[in-house]
Amino acid sequence: MKKILCVDDDPVVLRYLQSLLMDNGYAVHTAENAKTALALVDEARPDLITLDLQMPEQWGPRFYREMTRNPANRQIPVIVISGLSSSRYSIAKAAGYLSKPFEPDALLDMVAAQIGPDPVRPV
Repeated sequence: MKKILCVDDDPVVLRYLQSLLMDNGYAVHTAENAKTALALVDEARPDLITLDLQMPEQWGPRFYREMTRNPANRQIPVIVISGLSSSRYSIAKAAGYLSKPFEPDALLDMVAAQIGPDPVRPV
């Protein structure tokens, strides 16, 4: 089962992402801040990360820079999900960008394109 780490400071968004992705066959870990997320990257070894940009304490781009200091983490695809209008320019190597609110199928399509189709959702 493919593992996804969802990073967002909004607990409602995290619950939605967790439910959507789990209902579609993915294992999901969540983090409400960058510090917890960094620990989970090392612990859970996710196959993909969804990342909010605007979080207290540490913004998403800084988390991304810290995460990718470890060469083993550089290959983890990151999909940015943000309410910021210029999010496309925040993480140049991101696998995809979605603006909040987003279409669930758009996220599922991006996830499948990066880590393969899930066993539940038909292609």
